[in-house]
Amino acid sequence: MNNRLVIGLLLIGIWGAEAGGLMAQTSSGLPSSSAGAQNNVQISDQEIELLRKDLRSQKKQLVAANLKLTDDQAAKFWPVYDQYIAEQTKIHDQKYALIKELVTSWGSISDAKGEDMTRKALAVDEQVTQLRIKYISNFLKVLPGKQVGTFFQIDRRLQMMVDLQLMSQLPLIQSQ
Repeated sequence: MNNRLVIGLLLIGIWGAEAGGLMAQTSSGLPSSSAGAQNNVQISDQEIELLRKDLRSQKKQLVAANLKLTDDQAAKFWPVYDQYIAEQTKIHDQKYALIKELVTSWGSISDAKGEDMTRKALAVDEQVTQLRIKYISNFLKVLPGKQVGTFFQIDRRLQMMVDLQLMSQLPLIQSQ
C-alpha cells in the first residue's frame, strides 16, 4: 500500500477516535466503551457537523494524494466526486441521526427498539452500497476502469476506518 495512504489512514483513524470519543460523550448516561465511565461532556450538532466537514476535507486530500490523475482527468473527476460525496453525506446524516437516537434512548432501549435500530443501520449500509453501484457508471464516464476501481478501494478503506473508530466508541446495547 502507498505510504501516503497508510499515513492518511492513520490520521483518519486518530481523527475518528477523537470524533468517536466526542460522539460517545453526547449524553451524560452513555458510557464510553473504552472506559466504561459516565461522562457529562456534551457536543453540539454544529460541532459534529464541523468535525464531519473536516473529515470530508481530509478524505478528499487522501483521494487526491493516492489516485493518480492527469490534469484532464482531474478536471472531470472532481465534480463527479463532489456530487458523490454530497449524496453520501445525506445518507451518513441518517447514520448520525441513528447514533443520536442511541444516545437519547440509552438506558431504555427495548428489544423492539434494538431491532428497529438494527434495521435502520442496515438500511443505511444498503443505501451506501447502492450509491456506490450507481456511481460506478458516473465515474467510468470520466476515468478508466482501473482508476475507478482504485477510487472505490480508497473510498471504502477510508469509510471502514472511520466506521471502525466511531463504532468502537459506542457501547453495546445490551450493556445499558
